[in-house]
Amino acid sequence: MPYTSYAGITDDDIDALYAYFTAAVAPIEQKNRQNTVGFPFNIRLGMIFWNALYLDKTTFHPNPQEPAQVARGRYLVENLEHCGTCHTPRTMFMGPKKGRELAGSVLGPWYAPNITSDKTSGIADWSDEDLRNYLTNGHALNKGQAAGPMAEAVENSTQFLSKDDVDSIIAYLRRVPAVAGDDKQPRTSFGLKTRPESTLRGLTTANNTGWKIFSGSCASCHQPDGEGVNVYPPLTHNSATGSTNAQNLVTTILAGVQRKTADTTIFMPAFGPAALWVNRLSDQDIADVSNFVLKTFGNPSVQIDASYVAKRRAELAQ
Repeated sequence: MPYTSYAGITDDDIDALYAYFTAAVAPIEQKNRQNTVGFPFNIRLGMIFWNALYLDKTTFHPNPQEPAQVARGRYLVENLEHCGTCHTPRTMFMGPKKGRELAGSVLGPWYAPNITSDKTSGIADWSDEDLRNYLTNGHALNKGQAAGPMAEAVENSTQFLSKDDVDSIIAYLRRVPAVAGDDKQPRTSFGLKTRPESTLRGLTTANNTGWKIFSGSCASCHQPDGEGVNVYPPLTHNSATGSTNAQNLVTTILAGVQRKTADTTIFMPAFGPAALWVNRLSDQDIADVSNFVLKTFGNPSVQIDASYVAKRRAELAQ
């Protein structure tokens, strides 16, 4: 519950939310679940000290020196849309790291990437239209696709924003101070390195397990050379395959993608424990196909093993 972000919501917006919840949302009776949070986090008294460190109760006010559009974007990003709840890294006490706002953070098996104005690790190479498409459709060609928690955010929130509000978010993100990451080049800059389908298919000596899995389970949608087709995105120039963090690639294979917007419904089957229409892949299978995708279409400096996949699988189960 991102109450630290909501604390800055204006009184008028709080009143509007209250009116909506009380008048337009049907009540549903549900028994309270038992508290299973482990010690010491199950002691609510501890929130007094955490709030003293990290809770700012100041209501949002525009800064005199910022344009109205940027002020509106800051209000949406920092408060109503609470983007930093996922995209800002945390301290050991789970408070936001100062000076690292929106610089990227781990969310269980997923990774919320750097969305600062950094030219290498951030979104400086995303055009306004890229960002507009991503926020409204969850898809920006040759940049990225929303999956996991971000797919939920697009499906349930950002696709319903007005064009003015989307443009305000973009205007504000352009002004977010750049924070460098571990990337050596922009994660969307990696192109096709080889054409394995045309060179390996039919060879009895071919011993590339990752390619075999890709050819049998992935190529029909993403195409043999990873160029994508229709709603299925290319694997080159893709933030999931070009990142120094392979979590989103692996977790997408494990969990699949389901995202519905006004324009289209996107579906990718899960190859992990929830697989229904496709063969379940083992941890080693997913490591092999991920390494093949990274070497062929994405960031070849990133390679993983089965234990990495097993950890993502366990995090998904939680």
